[in-house]
Amino acid sequence: MIKKQKVIMISIAAFFAGLLVCAAITAAVLFGVGNYTLADKDRYRDMASFYEEYIDLAAVDEAVDTYYYKDTSDIDKQDAACKGVVESLEDPYSAFMTKEEFENFEATTTGEYSGVGIVFSKDDEGHFVVLNVYKNSPAAKAGVKAGDLILKVDGKKYTNQDILATKIRGKKGTKVTIDYEQDGTKKQAVMVRDDIVIESVSSKVLEDGIGYIAISEFLANTSDDFKKALDGLQEKKCSKIVLDLRNNGGGLVDEATSIADEFIDSGNLTSTQDRSGQTKEYKATAGKRNVELVVLVNKDSASSSEILGGALQDNGYKLVGEKTFGKGIIQSTMTLNDGSAIKLTVARYLTPAGHEVHEKGLTPDVKVKSSSKGDPQLDKALELLK
Repeated sequence: MIKKQKVIMISIAAFFAGLLVCAAITAAVLFGVGNYTLADKDRYRDMASFYEEYIDLAAVDEAVDTYYYKDTSDIDKQDAACKGVVESLEDPYSAFMTKEEFENFEATTTGEYSGVGIVFSKDDEGHFVVLNVYKNSPAAKAGVKAGDLILKVDGKKYTNQDILATKIRGKKGTKVTIDYEQDGTKKQAVMVRDDIVIESVSSKVLEDGIGYIAISEFLANTSDDFKKALDGLQEKKCSKIVLDLRNNGGGLVDEATSIADEFIDSGNLTSTQDRSGQTKEYKATAGKRNVELVVLVNKDSASSSEILGGALQDNGYKLVGEKTFGKGIIQSTMTLNDGSAIKLTVARYLTPAGHEVHEKGLTPDVKVKSSSKGDPQLDKALELLK
């Protein structure tokens, strides 16, 4: 996901009103009003084409209001229409969000929000898999663990990851019921939402003076926190670092490239390509850290994690672990007039060497499977640095 850009868009409410206006004007042009022509030929063609293209949508709106057996006054047809358009793309990473949903979504990029304290992602089979559960969070207290599958929220199934996330989040003190599957057993938990403060960067000194930094996701302050952690380790004479990107589902691209820039002196960090083939390059700035680095990845390292991992791998740093998720596309969020927003997949990204990541992933230089006993991937990273 790239940082949000504000655009001015016509609301669907105005759109429906426009349909009625266009219908009236088109009728006037067709039959004449007081022997006056209301539009020239080109303008008339545009209006007639517009009305013809969307006449079924107007008819559906009228039919629902007139014939549906229940009162429809509580239905927000503007939001419903917007959601329907985006869902028709069949892209799990694109979504229309109401004002409330967008506010909840936006809060997570700062690392502070109200919810239950879980991080999840959508796998190849369409399951929502829990990647991480924050300590002492409502989810942790309820017994939810990494690897669990989220089935329903408040009794309803969802197909879009962002919408599901906004339904889990909410005002502190309110309740949310989550159905999930753990080790093949279906369970249900009622949780009381609480304030969640995410520390996306953690660090420590391992054996033989080797530093360790883990990044759980890329938030608005992640690169700054990472640099502070790296400064602290270097002050402790750690010249060898393990960077752990396992189970990191991504986040803000700029944060990932800023971290990559700490270890790359020149050239591309990554590049993006939109539907027209236009390319945007993220360039490294001069100067890099004088450290040895090994990067840990697994099947749940995705998106911005793969941008960072790909940049480092193409510049000579070793990746250890398992093949990454393979989400090589980028989303941009655009705000609408009423405070709602649309998040769309707008481009694909390439590694500095031009490798495409989407649906392919990054292949580690040293393949090591995870294990329930110990941490063989970390052990291999330490072995390579000794």
